[in-house]
Amino acid sequence: MRFGSKKAKSMVLSTALVVVSFILKEAAAAGHAAAGPAATLAMLATAAVAGFPIFKKAFGALRYKVVGIDALVTIAVIGAIAIGEFWEAAAVTYLFSLGDYLESRTIEKTRSSIKALLDLAPDKVRVRRGGQDLEIGPEAVLVGDVVVVKPGEKIGVDGIVLEGSGYVNQATISGESLPVHRAEGGEVFSGTILESGYLLVEAKRVGEDTTFARILHMVEEAQDRKAKTQKFLESFSRWYTPAIVAASALLFAFSRDIELALTLLVIACPGALVISAPVAIVAGIGNGAKRGFLVKGGDIMEKLGSIKAIAFDKTGTLTAGAPEVRQVRSFAGAEDEALKIAAAGEGYSEHPLAKAILAEAASRGMAAEPAAAEIIPGRGVAFAYGGKDCLVGSRSLLADKGIALSADQESEVAREESRGRTVVLVVAGGAVLGFIAIADAARPEAAAEILALRKLGIRRIVMLTGDNPRAAQAVAQELGIDEVRAGLLPQGKVEALESLKAAYGRVAMVGDGVNDAPALAAADLGIAMGGAGSDVAMETADVVLVSADLSRLSYGLGLSRATVRVMKQNIYFALGVAGLLLAGVLVKAVNLSFGMLVHEASVLLVILNAVRLLKYGHKSTLQGRRQVQWPTAAQPAP
Repeated sequence: MRFGSKKAKSMVLSTALVVVSFILKEAAAAGHAAAGPAATLAMLATAAVAGFPIFKKAFGALRYKVVGIDALVTIAVIGAIAIGEFWEAAAVTYLFSLGDYLESRTIEKTRSSIKALLDLAPDKVRVRRGGQDLEIGPEAVLVGDVVVVKPGEKIGVDGIVLEGSGYVNQATISGESLPVHRAEGGEVFSGTILESGYLLVEAKRVGEDTTFARILHMVEEAQDRKAKTQKFLESFSRWYTPAIVAASALLFAFSRDIELALTLLVIACPGALVISAPVAIVAGIGNGAKRGFLVKGGDIMEKLGSIKAIAFDKTGTLTAGAPEVRQVRSFAGAEDEALKIAAAGEGYSEHPLAKAILAEAASRGMAAEPAAAEIIPGRGVAFAYGGKDCLVGSRSLLADKGIALSADQESEVAREESRGRTVVLVVAGGAVLGFIAIADAARPEAAAEILALRKLGIRRIVMLTGDNPRAAQAVAQELGIDEVRAGLLPQGKVEALESLKAAYGRVAMVGDGVNDAPALAAADLGIAMGGAGSDVAMETADVVLVSADLSRLSYGLGLSRATVRVMKQNIYFALGVAGLLLAGVLVKAVNLSFGMLVHEASVLLVILNAVRLLKYGHKSTLQGRRQVQWPTAAQPAP
């Protein structure tokens, strides 16, 4: 908040008036008769200046039949003036305004992480049209435009490098603060910064379709989705505030002590209680957004803190998602023939195994024309090639089509699977031509991440995969996973999640592919690997790991638990302070101005407690991983 803002100026004037009021009040008490009227005027001026925003909010809310905290303070101030307690009126308005000002400043700090993210959005893009370079807004860029990026500039589109090379800071997308080299054919993203070099980029995604724009949209939506506790507290305050007005009226009716009744109004303001949940949620979401852990709302952040079991997809989630062909085996004919047929069938597939087959075919100089294939989810593809009906996929696909492996073939396939490899069988004209053995290494951080999750209190860690049981079990054994359910179709993953819910309560699902979307939706919490994940998975999930770094998962779960813990601390503290103040009023040990001072102090302490969440993960992290730093200025390339 700027010093020159309206609220800041009002605060400075109010501070000067309250100081003058106090000096004149003390002078009048010391026997200076002339100071009395001046003190009264100064106190009334303080109440007017500091109280005007309060009164305005109170009457504005009453128009909509809402009796809020401002209304309680307004009633108390009017009552204090009516009974001649001018200093109490001045002190109450000043303290409330000071608390509101400090609260605004502190909450602004809790939003700083989100603001830092929003500030990284590119505001202009240089495109080359008709031989000229034009600077336009990101919303005016078209798919296919050639974008020119110079050193130190933000990249305004998702695209492919056509020409040039340079080092790009991709912290906003990948979470890595070290720049990466990009040259012809490399992929770049909106919101990243070219630190050195020169790039011509063909725009593939523009405007609201870019990865960075979608991240911003998720963060903005998250701030509007409230936690269950937050909703309850807001509902509670709507009934609580009118009840306090009624209680104060009853207290006056029985005690005939107007000052006591007014004091009850002030100290019973539920300010600290109402703000206890939202300020913690905002701080937690902001911290997560800054470090590539996007939570789509306060309700999600609250649920994360109570997860007891986690299910993982295998390929692309627990493994690196970059499988490679380790062996091509032919049972009949040339080895290359089986690979060529497989490449034709997988030509249009986006599955990681399909990409591995196509990469192997390309490395051998094969250029098979992609066939129009029928994708059979979780099993493979069926297509026509060379005048024959062909199948490429798992043994369950062959079983469905009534094709059996011979004893020798079964033995060879089983041997490859026992080594942790995924076997893709190739069939043409009803005959099994051979198989392709593919291996995908486990992510280097996966084993440590599983251990970190256990330390956070996760009771059960399960792998749900469409892969064969032997390959899945080999990966699970390497990583220390409790249970494996293999050979699952998308519906099978959903059914497995239902059984896990029944056994362990709240369950999260972590996945990255299109076939994981049903499971992500069915889980209590869906967590998508955004860096390498599909758009469908990211849209379906409740949480998105912006990069393909699995270690962000334990960081995020730890952050959610810390957020829930801070929320509870704030609520208990606010209730405790309210109880002590109420007891103090009933025994007449708390006056109007002191009650307001304690109330505002409690609000500020609640906020400061929540601000601690912004520092979560700064000094050290699980497994000693490097923290994300948002780029602020161009740095020299390594």
